[in-house]
Amino acid sequence: MSAATTRSRTPDRLCAEAVDLARAAAEEAAAPGIVGEHVGLVSEGDRVVTHFFECRELGYRGWRWAVTVARASRAKIVTVDEAALLPGPDAVLAPEWVPWSERLRPGDMGPGDLLPTDAEDLRLEPGYTGEDEPAPNVPVSHEMADLVEAEDADLTTGPSSGFTVAPLRGSIPAVAEELGMRRARVLSRYGLHTAADRWEEAFGPKTPMAQSAPAACVSCGFLVPIGGSLGQAFGACANEFSPADGRLVSLAYGCGGHSEAAVMPRPPQPPAPVIDETRVDPFPLRPSPDSGSVTPTADQDTEELGHS
Repeated sequence: MSAATTRSRTPDRLCAEAVDLARAAAEEAAAPGIVGEHVGLVSEGDRVVTHFFECRELGYRGWRWAVTVARASRAKIVTVDEAALLPGPDAVLAPEWVPWSERLRPGDMGPGDLLPTDAEDLRLEPGYTGEDEPAPNVPVSHEMADLVEAEDADLTTGPSSGFTVAPLRGSIPAVAEELGMRRARVLSRYGLHTAADRWEEAFGPKTPMAQSAPAACVSCGFLVPIGGSLGQAFGACANEFSPADGRLVSLAYGCGGHSEAAVMPRPPQPPAPVIDETRVDPFPLRPSPDSGSVTPTADQDTEELGHS
């Protein structure tokens, strides 16, 4: 450890004895009766000491008034640098601020709440908005139909007795196979209606959440379509912040987490700095005599005294 380090950690005697000066500075900065007892001091460097006083302000338990005093080298007069209210080791502090996007948890959203979505939200991607032709990846598109026909075509030239014959496309067995209805029993119309009534009562258009929603689920990007006849009225919610996450919701249901209800615009990015490395700008090391606003004139008195 060097001598300078040891000297800086040892409080200066004159600065350490300037308790009254530090108290006067703290009382000048604080309201009357707020500054309490002297609770200690700490050396900030050579001839620099910070005095701490108890704070009696309501709501600032554990805080201290810190007054820093110093003196110049070889001087005996101590002066005040600054006075501030700082938290102590046992001070009551507010919790660290967390952005709302990180504080929000599933289930926090209630009726009337609006959850904006970022324009670059990774959970969403651009959808197909064309009207003339279907999307390229849907079953009704021409490209998909041609691909399915090519895959279903029998390209072998030998006998086909050893192969399983697939049902003809469009036939009743083929439709039943696609809908998953080749089971012993399936839901009846009564079973479908009762299930739809339960789902609509829990997540339907008459719920308080849907009544205050900005838009319906039918236009939400977080809606996952379902197959079958129920797909005409219901879908699955995939928004983790929605109260209906993972549930079947009515297409007329809605909440504040709608993907297009409030899209936050992307913050503008400043342009990149332009650096010209092909040219050198000369800067004078000394100002020219005529660079000021006052014209230099010769002073005979200063010339006699030897001043320039």
